[in-house]
Amino acid sequence: MSVPFLDLRIQYKALREELLPGIETIMANAAFVGGPALREFEESFANYCDASHVVGVGNGTDALHLAIRAAGIGPGDEVITAANTFVATVEAIVLAGATPVLVDMERETYHLDLQQVEDRIGPSTRAIIPVHLYGDPVDMDPVIELCGRHNLILIEDAAQAHGARYKGRPCGSMGDLAGFSFYPGKNLGAYGDGGAVATSSEEMAARVRAIGDHGSAKKYSHEMLGTNSRLDAIQAHILTVKLRHLDDWNRSRRAHAASYREGLAGLDWLTLPLIREGHEPVFHLYIVRTERREKLERVLKSAEIAYGFHYPVPVHLQPAFLELGKGKGSFPEAESAASEILSLPMFPELKEDQIEQVCEALRSVD
Repeated sequence: MSVPFLDLRIQYKALREELLPGIETIMANAAFVGGPALREFEESFANYCDASHVVGVGNGTDALHLAIRAAGIGPGDEVITAANTFVATVEAIVLAGATPVLVDMERETYHLDLQQVEDRIGPSTRAIIPVHLYGDPVDMDPVIELCGRHNLILIEDAAQAHGARYKGRPCGSMGDLAGFSFYPGKNLGAYGDGGAVATSSEEMAARVRAIGDHGSAKKYSHEMLGTNSRLDAIQAHILTVKLRHLDDWNRSRRAHAASYREGLAGLDWLTLPLIREGHEPVFHLYIVRTERREKLERVLKSAEIAYGFHYPVPVHLQPAFLELGKGKGSFPEAESAASEILSLPMFPELKEDQIEQVCEALRSVD
């Protein structure tokens, strides 16, 4: 029996009857952009994230880009973020006209090395973007303290952390702004692209909305250079329906992670995700690490078990970012992890016998 990495069709079949009436209403009313469906989702998700405001935008990259611009960050400013994030985090900084400053990760957590962050803060630094990578919350208290001490803006990259909590606080509620992605494979995913910015600042929310609507807070009055980035009504409705199920889905992911941990215990050649007190991860991805990755790949392929690499090439070694001037060896922990990590199947509907099949395959690696 093959094991998929992700199967979105199972979820759709379960939600079909709940989803379709609202889509029919939107189609019948031709209310495709804005309108009640969008307002309902923005209010529901703001409440879920413990944020005062949520603004739906076109995708997760736009969410970060618009958050950065709404904070007044642009040319001449520097923004510190992770070398081992997905390229969109850094892309958003560049699109806003600012300069990304990358730092290496902590080996055990895959998160920002805060000592390196502090060492890179300079007169042009305006913001820090910590990434809740793989759905595991960053240790936020030290980041918040660091930003406060240096008067820096804190923007959370929560693209993979829908429902994750740090010391009881939802990811997306701890910074000045936060960017979410609703790409279909995310814990809360649309049936197309989508994103949102969460903030407790009314002024920031208004700026995000205006920038995403051609720089216009009032029709045909364009007070700033904007772009076209809006969450459409059908996707907003889909997300509202899915949001009602998100906590249950995240509980399933945590249960699957516990099964993996039990089934893979004792493999001294394999490093499993770190579980930390006060952190409630949502396991968007289940990452393992090994120096035997090529052998592990062969075993998984032979057993018809799907897997992924997140991410095989760090940002600073991507051709698009070579101008940052950070060649091989600049961020040794990020580079080492990129060559050793592998993502195992993880989605709410994953079955226990499928998890056991994955564990059995891994236990056969010598």
